[in-house]
Amino acid sequence: MAENRTTSGGVEDADSDDGRTADKSAQGVVTAFGRSMKTLRIRAGLEREELGKRLGYSASTIASFEQGRRIPPPRAIDRADGELDADGLLMLWKEEVERAQYPLFFQGMAQLEKEAMELLSYDTLAIKGLLQTEEYMRAVLAMRRPALDPEVIEQRVTARLARQEIFDRRPAPLLSFVLDESVLRRKYGGNGVLRGQLEQLLLTGRRRNVELQVMPLDSDDNAGIDGPFTVVTRNDGKKFVYAEAQGTSALETDPKQAALAAARYGIIRSQALTPRESLEFIERLLGEL
Repeated sequence: MAENRTTSGGVEDADSDDGRTADKSAQGVVTAFGRSMKTLRIRAGLEREELGKRLGYSASTIASFEQGRRIPPPRAIDRADGELDADGLLMLWKEEVERAQYPLFFQGMAQLEKEAMELLSYDTLAIKGLLQTEEYMRAVLAMRRPALDPEVIEQRVTARLARQEIFDRRPAPLLSFVLDESVLRRKYGGNGVLRGQLEQLLLTGRRRNVELQVMPLDSDDNAGIDGPFTVVTRNDGKKFVYAEAQGTSALETDPKQAALAAARYGIIRSQALTPRESLEFIERLLGEL
């Protein structure tokens, strides 16, 4: 990875990418996979509706997979390989197809999440994708302007849900999240969506490998004044910093900057409510809804 790499074109959790089902560089992979899937389906003598029933999808969704308009999740690829007697042919595509589900600028960060032994995140605008409920995801994605196509929304939701497997990975990575209080009060999607999101935060915050903290609005000191960022420590000990802003994102690989960001995050944590106080705070917010 290059030093100090900055990539323009959108941000993952703020949802400002350009809305294509896959970046142009990855679209060829998706299209080729879809053609292979269609060829194998026809060879097996199955109509789209029948394959869809076996995989748990509608015929129109199978058509979207085959035409490269929608990216199938890894489990769908595994099941399709078996149902079509592909002998592993479709599974060979799985890693490349999985990578293609993310905008080009986020693919590096998505891979780092899979290799992380520690992840530290401070958020001020929206709840991080790793913590979002499906309903919250859909509400946030629906607010995009210009509006996203329904198929793009489905792909984004699938990608974010897949990323949440980090919570169940073994060995378990150390995960720390500090959320600005304002994020917890924004009623994206309405009271019902926020209620479900806060309930999920309570469950996630009680995991043994997760520490969740709230930065209160009445705090008179906040080292995170420059905005949200994420620090990821890879299995080999190297740290990376991912930052987002309006329409742009940057993945910082310089060791000095990564170390400074990690130190800054430590200060932010010390200024926020403790994990226990934070869960109690979220419970009080739930009671207000």
